[in-house]
Amino acid sequence: MASAISLSSSFTRISRTHLPCLSLPNPKHFRNNFAIFAKKRSGLEEALRIMRKREMQKGITPDSRIPPLRRGEVSPRLMVPDEIMKPPYVGSELLPELSTEHQFHDEEGIARMRDAGELAARVLDFAGTLVRLIVTFAFLTCLYQPSVTTDEIDKAVHRMIIDAGAYPSPLGYGGFPKSVCTSVNECMCHGIPDSRQLQDGDIINIDVTVYLNGYHGDTSKTFLCGNVNDATKRLVKVTEECLERAISLCKDGVNFKKIGKRISEHAEKFGYNVVERFVGHGVGNVFHSEPIIIHHRNEKSGTMLEGQTFTIGEYSIPILSLSHYIQ
Repeated sequence: MASAISLSSSFTRISRTHLPCLSLPNPKHFRNNFAIFAKKRSGLEEALRIMRKREMQKGITPDSRIPPLRRGEVSPRLMVPDEIMKPPYVGSELLPELSTEHQFHDEEGIARMRDAGELAARVLDFAGTLVRLIVTFAFLTCLYQPSVTTDEIDKAVHRMIIDAGAYPSPLGYGGFPKSVCTSVNECMCHGIPDSRQLQDGDIINIDVTVYLNGYHGDTSKTFLCGNVNDATKRLVKVTEECLERAISLCKDGVNFKKIGKRISEHAEKFGYNVVERFVGHGVGNVFHSEPIIIHHRNEKSGTMLEGQTFTIGEYSIPILSLSHYIQ
């Protein structure tokens, strides 16, 4: 779900956790403290031994793990024709404040939201077709070679959006340098497209938002690249199921907190955790507004009302994590 890496670089930055200062134990209690410390080390070693055993049973070995992401080269920002309508934050490097207004729409507004959402969905489907590898054959063996970069995905998405007369909403939002967010593997969201090629076994979330006729349409999906291991496939599948279960709750008068409860219940059945740092939000004329949609169990007040629009998931899919998989 995010470290400060772009695809290798995440636009959302998380600071390191600092260890607390520890005082030396009283000498007369040193023996007991030492014994407890030794017991904790023993438990950690046992947990690591069990983890390694499970990975071996699943066919996940140290050699088969995908290496950590590394920052690639980020190309210059792409241009948008002057005649295309732009959201008000364009031209400023400051991150806009979250609007406190809930967004409600009349019939015309709902129609424009549908148009923006449908365009975003078409662009997302097209972007997903670019997630592929080059297949070669050597000595009757099928080999998968890296191919597309996330920067190339960004360029293709940008072109399709402006050809439709829309603006790519992420471009320039708080200084974001690209037209789409591409988050690979351990980068949870807001990944910045760069020169890194997709590798066999990668997963990539592509987050598309378009600004069409004054309304933002926001959507995303996680795609599998090549031969993805079973543990990762299961994580992606359960995450999508969480989204569908949450959407099925949405109707006039339902409490927002039921979304977090429904997502948490389904995720926990499979041993997953919901990443609490990222949330859904209101969307419409404004890119990000109230209500904040919390994906884990919570007691936040508020109910859904007819004509209101919001996202579920920071990028339309609630973020789950599997602690022994994400290194």
